[in-house]
Amino acid sequence: MASASKSTGAKGLSLIESAKRAAAHAAVDAYVRPDKKLIGIGSGSTVPYVVERIIAQGPEANRDRWFVPTGFQSKDLIVDGGLRLGDIDAFPTLDVTIDGADETDTALNLIKGGGACQLREKVLAEAAKEFVVVADYRKRSKVLGEAWKQGVPVEVVPFAAKRVLRKLEQLGSTDATLRMGKAKAGPVVTDNCNFCIDAPFPTAQMREPVNLCAEIKKITGVVEVGLFPQICKAAYFGNEDGTISIVKQDGSAEENIKPDEQN
Repeated sequence: MASASKSTGAKGLSLIESAKRAAAHAAVDAYVRPDKKLIGIGSGSTVPYVVERIIAQGPEANRDRWFVPTGFQSKDLIVDGGLRLGDIDAFPTLDVTIDGADETDTALNLIKGGGACQLREKVLAEAAKEFVVVADYRKRSKVLGEAWKQGVPVEVVPFAAKRVLRKLEQLGSTDATLRMGKAKAGPVVTDNCNFCIDAPFPTAQMREPVNLCAEIKKITGVVEVGLFPQICKAAYFGNEDGTISIVKQDGSAEENIKPDEQN
């Protein structure tokens, strides 16, 4: 018998991919309702399933909607899906933004920025009346930093990068490093032409993400911090066994929900 990780679900997807897809569909069904006309689209491995479900709502549902992307991936998904592409200048307030996450804690504080999009992701998250995350079970932790070991992503202006590294060390991140490109000679460059630092902090500091985010943002040269505290309204997780879990900002949770066959 095949192991759970190799078993397949809907459309021949692995169980975990099938669960991520079901979680994304459930989030869209709950939050992208007919009255929602201005929608932020984030990035990550679950977001294609989000757009898939939105497209499945049909041309009539999407005729009067505008979709605002956080970056290159989401822009492509919007355009390739035949949806209307908007931008944050035209629509500074959004009805809902759905995005992925690198890690969530029990209070739905987030780490984002593994793809170096944290500035644009935070702008769209804060612009939304409702900010919702879709992820897989591996992104779910009790404390931030428990699973995401790379550290807090910090976008910095290139001119100040070395100084910011020293200030982060003084703040408690003794292993902060400049993120380097995997297929490029040199640092990763964000969509905003900045650099990205990955700054691990001790667990005690990660337990206080509001304070830590504020302290990092005080450093001159920091553009944005990949800590998203107290902003996520709900998180939808795809589980290893093919089920989904829904966690709300108020602490309530629905665990191990079996997705509908149509998902």
